[in-house]
Amino acid sequence: MKILKRIGIALLAIIVLLLVLALIIPKDYKVEREVVINKPVGEVFEYARHLKNEDEYSVWSMADMNKTQTFKGEDGQVGFVNSWSGNDKVGVGEQEIKAITPNKRMDVEVRFKKPFESVMQSYTLTDSIAPGKTKLVWGCSGTSSYPMNLMNVMMDGMLGKDIQQNLDNMKAKIEAQN
Repeated sequence: MKILKRIGIALLAIIVLLLVLALIIPKDYKVEREVVINKPVGEVFEYARHLKNEDEYSVWSMADMNKTQTFKGEDGQVGFVNSWSGNDKVGVGEQEIKAITPNKRMDVEVRFKKPFESVMQSYTLTDSIAPGKTKLVWGCSGTSSYPMNLMNVMMDGMLGKDIQQNLDNMKAKIEAQN
């Protein structure tokens, strides 16, 4: 009985400590990765701005090849919405192209509905660094409410790995195009 009491006190102390830490951990997060693609900026941007292309390179999209998707609007244009519903790894949500600066930047709002509700801002940036060479940056940012902001300390590691894999997959796909 004494051991159960000690375990209970230890668990309570850990929970209290985590809740106190959540008070000082920032609620905002930002994750960003980049890759250099051996193609001109126009080709890279044209591929990256079409959300339907994500099925060819995104680890999140490929996590459930049987997911259902619906599209509204014209892909690659402001206002285009890609909605999905999939397995536990993919969940339910949608993303909408909010702004485009040709050959420079695209902003997308990602709205998760299941397994939890959340909104994240995502962006891609392209920059011509030499003839036939483009730096592609993919980033995302958001705000987590208390005490979910505890996850923010792990956000760079969790999202960063997947974003880098997406960029590497995109690089291989674009460079293989003639």
